[in-house]
Amino acid sequence: MAIEQTPVTVSEEEEISVKGLILKFQGWVRYLWSKWLVLLIAGALGGVAGLAYSFLQKPQYIASTTFVLESGPDSRANLSRLAGVAAMAGLSLGGDVGGIFQGGNINELYLSRAMLAKTLLSDVHPDSNQLLIERFIEYNGIRDEWKDRPELLALDFRADPATLDPDMRRLYEGVITSFANRIRNEVLTVGKLDNNLSINKVEVASPDEVFSKSFNENLVKRVNEFYVQTKTKKSTENIAILEAKVDSVREVMTGAIFAAARISDATPNLNPTRQTQRIVPAQEAQFAAEANRTMLSQLLQNLEVAKLSQMQEQPLIQLVDTPVYPLPVERIGKVKGVVMGGFLLGFLTLLALIGRKWYQCVMSEEG
Repeated sequence: MAIEQTPVTVSEEEEISVKGLILKFQGWVRYLWSKWLVLLIAGALGGVAGLAYSFLQKPQYIASTTFVLESGPDSRANLSRLAGVAAMAGLSLGGDVGGIFQGGNINELYLSRAMLAKTLLSDVHPDSNQLLIERFIEYNGIRDEWKDRPELLALDFRADPATLDPDMRRLYEGVITSFANRIRNEVLTVGKLDNNLSINKVEVASPDEVFSKSFNENLVKRVNEFYVQTKTKKSTENIAILEAKVDSVREVMTGAIFAAARISDATPNLNPTRQTQRIVPAQEAQFAAEANRTMLSQLLQNLEVAKLSQMQEQPLIQLVDTPVYPLPVERIGKVKGVVMGGFLLGFLTLLALIGRKWYQCVMSEEG
């Protein structure tokens, strides 16, 4: 006996569910369409607010520096060439100092508190009596905020912090740290021009054109000099030690040569039976001179190797673009301000209407 099979159809509950979703969607569309005037007014108000903001916002002067960084070859290979130096002079070649700044780590130096603080305490330009930190305080109107804090108004940023009493020094360092954090978060942008390129970019944006350019130039100069000095610090120390060894050995060798000459001059007509009084001291002096000459030759060779290694380790930082007057100005245009303000307020109003309608629906179902 054959079993009769019934065709598979959409259940009645599924039909009701789909129909309900469609009806709800249509209801939401009708609701939002009924609020078109509210959305239009919100958009218009947002456009007016955006237009006002475009007038009130201070223009930002952009100072940009781009540079190419090429590090030296693997310093471990260079250190292997100095094995003779270590054996001869007892030098500590240690680890790879250059590894501190591998890859894009130089960018972290630009954001460090130490580099930002030193830059803030630099002169605006060589012929200026104004510090960058004073210019920063001026264009931000910070002294008006300090009018009730006489201890802040009394701060002298040209003073040596070591000469300040503990309370003033704490205040001095705290103000500089606060400004450094503010610059890091609001003014300074550091990164690669493109992830596929080795070109780095340092950008400073502020309402003060002079500050933007001067701060950018001073920061780039300080960080790049520190980077090069740190990369070559170990090799520089080794060269200094070798040079001191060379001077010391050369002095001893010269002394031995003069000693041999003095011995010969002191006994011009010595009795042949007393030759030992001249020969033995003279030979000792000559032996010391020859030994030191050999040592000096080896040290000089190692010194030249160390200098060559330092040249290979020294990174190349080539500036590509530097800021020049007039600086590019970044500001929100009138049309852009209207569009952005209108869209933002209109979107927020739309979300508020949806939230209000959803709340009413939930409360009506519970009731």
